[in-house]
Amino acid sequence: MIDYRNLSLKELISTIICERRGEEVSSELCKEFSTLRSLLIDATEEELLRVKGLTHNRIKMLKAASEVARRLYANPQYKNTFIKSPQDAANILIPEMRFLNQESFRVILLNIKCQVIDISEVSKGSLSSSIVHPRETFALAIKRYASSIIVAHNHPSGDPTPSSEDITITNRLVEAGNVIGIKVNDHIIIGSSRYLSFAEKGLI
Repeated sequence: MIDYRNLSLKELISTIICERRGEEVSSELCKEFSTLRSLLIDATEEELLRVKGLTHNRIKMLKAASEVARRLYANPQYKNTFIKSPQDAANILIPEMRFLNQESFRVILLNIKCQVIDISEVSKGSLSSSIVHPRETFALAIKRYASSIIVAHNHPSGDPTPSSEDITITNRLVEAGNVIGIKVNDHIIIGSSRYLSFAEKGLI
């Protein structure tokens, strides 16, 4: 029996695409894409097709394997989880959001005990900005009787340092929350390997 944990990246790719020229094609892939992320997450179908011997069907297999791994890693069992710290919130968000190629702005709804009621995507933006309006941000919170919320978005660049726009949006949401009685506890920015909490940095 094969112990897949001991296989090299080239051997794993060769096994996934499972064809006679699998080892040769996997060697080309490893030369072209130096990391798993660049191959399975960032690479477009057009870029992969430039690799000699790699067909549309094999690309589908690679992308499907990537999605299976992502879903396995992203644990959806977040409801009723207590958020006691920014790290707790980040642990829920990081598995999925760290790999997104486009900005996604999300809101975590919390009850009075700071248990997660739900998590909702408010908007998708370009690689440089998310278009966020208090109306959409608080709509579900009001509907689900949330006592407070945590907002979050990712930086596809991998650097979670907040932009001036991030700070402006956060201040606007905090002001709106104070008016309607739903506190914004934090704004968390997800990077590729770390996160930034506005609450921890004293920005909220």
